Amino acid sequence: MEIAAFQRRIEALYLDKDRARGIGGTWLWFTEEVGELAEAIRLGDRDKITEEAADVLAWLSTLASLSGVELDAAVAAKYGDGCPKCSAIPCNCTEDSASLPT
Repeated sequence: MEIAAFQRRIEALYLDKDRARGIGGTWLWFTEEVGELAEAIRLGDRDKITEEAADVLAWLSTLASLSGVELDAAVAAKYGDGCPKCSAIPCNCTEDSASLPT
């Protein structure tokens, strides 16, 4: 599924509830799901990692929608030409300068 299609799917499923909850409440749900993903990774539970990664993406999509951000455009703008720092694919930055996306 394409990013834009996924964002539209999550909107169709949950946007009314998400708007009622607001960004603050949605942020709390998102961070809870990130914590659940972290636990699944720590435990090495592949099935749970898969499930929680999908949940994190869904809640991120909701946050983007509530904020008026189109994820596909945001991703293309930031990473469409390669690494945001060195523009290479794969990244050629040193570990110090590219250990985390910015």
